[in-house]
Amino acid sequence: MKRRFFTEAAYAFGIVALALGTALMERADYGMSMVVAPAYLVHLKVLQYLGWFSFGMAEYCLQALLIIVLALVMHHFSRRYLFSFVTAFIYGTVLDLMIALVAIVPGEGIAARTAFYLVGMLVCATGVSLLFKTYISPEAYELFVKELSSKYGWNINRTKTVYDCCSCLVAIAMSFIFIGFGRFEGVKLGTVFCALLNGWLIGRCTSWFDRRFDFVDGLGFRKVFE
Repeated sequence: MKRRFFTEAAYAFGIVALALGTALMERADYGMSMVVAPAYLVHLKVLQYLGWFSFGMAEYCLQALLIIVLALVMHHFSRRYLFSFVTAFIYGTVLDLMIALVAIVPGEGIAARTAFYLVGMLVCATGVSLLFKTYISPEAYELFVKELSSKYGWNINRTKTVYDCCSCLVAIAMSFIFIGFGRFEGVKLGTVFCALLNGWLIGRCTSWFDRRFDFVDGLGFRKVFE
């Protein structure tokens, strides 16, 4: 018999998991997830001029821009998009906290960095899977995929893979041209690896949750987010 998993809890656990996974991948320094790599590069660039501009701040600033693009593509603006920015703000705040916590975890060398990266990628995939299960507006990245796949009837995991690959290409261009470091920053072999594997990994996590849990609403707020 399946156990109940409240969709509101999926939202909370999803945000924390996504922030923790991103922090672990940042610690590994094998390249950020292609989804957050553009925001990470914006963070690195602005940090040269504003020492207080954190990775989390870059995240919700860039996601605000993506929400505007989504509204233009969908030809309408709904409350879901506004709540998505609230989610992005919460995520960015939790991300900065997780980065600070992960920084104090001991572990150097290739073995430790590899462990940080692999665990981080799995935790991120778990977070995304949980956010797909909730009615509360997810981050702009997940909302973009969810809205497009719903509108055009596309498979959500394949749509996610295509979106991830596009984000990877954008991040590579930003790293080499926009940032102007003369070398790749934030986008490395791990970023490409994650772009190719992330959609499949999210699909496996989703299947695992579906076999074990029934996702049900614990509160009556679903209509607020429609």
